Amino acid sequence: MPHDRQLLVSIHDVGPRFESQVDALVDRLTRLLGQTRFAMLVVPNHWGEAPLTANRAYQAKLRGWAEAGVEMFVHGWFHRDDSRHEGTIARLKARHMTAREGEFLGLGHAEALRRMVDGRRLIEDAIGVPAAGFVAPAWLYGDGARTALADAGFAIAEDHMRVWRPATGAIVARGPVITWASRSRPRIASSLAVAALAPRLLYGQRVARVAVHPGDTSVPRLLANIDITLSAMARDRTVSRYADLAR
Repeated sequence: MPHDRQLLVSIHDVGPRFESQVDALVDRLTRLLGQTRFAMLVVPNHWGEAPLTANRAYQAKLRGWAEAGVEMFVHGWFHRDDSRHEGTIARLKARHMTAREGEFLGLGHAEALRRMVDGRRLIEDAIGVPAAGFVAPAWLYGDGARTALADAGFAIAEDHMRVWRPATGAIVARGPVITWASRSRPRIASSLAVAALAPRLLYGQRVARVAVHPGDTSVPRLLANIDITLSAMARDRTVSRYADLAR
C-alpha cells in the first residue's frame, strides 16, 4: 500500500574505480527494494585515477542503468580535496569529516562552476538524459560551491542535512542521511549504532535518505546492517525518486 512518507536511496562514488563494488551494491539494492528506483552519484575522474572519458564500456553501463530508471547525479569531479582551507571551521571539516575527499569545500566560485558544468556535460553525454542534480563529495560545500550551484542549472542538490533547489534555495527535504563508515573500527561501530536508532529517530520525517558507499561491501557487518535498515524502512515508506522532490 502507498505511504505518505518517502525513502530515497543512493549509491555514492560510482565510477570505474569501484566497478565491482558498485555492481554488488546495485544487485543488493535491487533485491532489497524490488526495483531500480535509487540514485547513483557519479564521479567523473576519481582521484585523477579513473577517468570516465576513457572508459566507453562504463559509460554504456551508466546509460543502461539510467534507462532502467536509476537517477544519475554529478558527484564532484575528482572527489579529492587539494584546496588550502582558510578559517578554523573549514580546516576542521576538511581534517575530521572526510579523508581528503571534500573536493568542493575550498573551491572558489569559478573553479567550482567549471567542474560542475564539465561534470554535468560528461555524464549527460554518457547517459543521454539530463543529470538529476549535484551532490558534493562528502556533502561538503564552501561558499564558492554554494554560489556556483545557483549558476550551474542543476534541478536539485543535497548535503548531509537537507535537499534543496539551487535556483531558488527552496528546501524540499530536511533531516540527516543514514550512512555507514568503513574506514576504521571506531567509525564502523559508531555508524552501526547510529543506523540502529535512525529508523525510529526519523519516523516522523516526511523524507528519509539512505546512502551506501563502495567501501561498505568490504565489511560484512555493515552489509548486514544495510539489509536490516533498508528492509525496515521500505516497509512503511514509499521508495521514491529525487525528481519527486524537485517537482
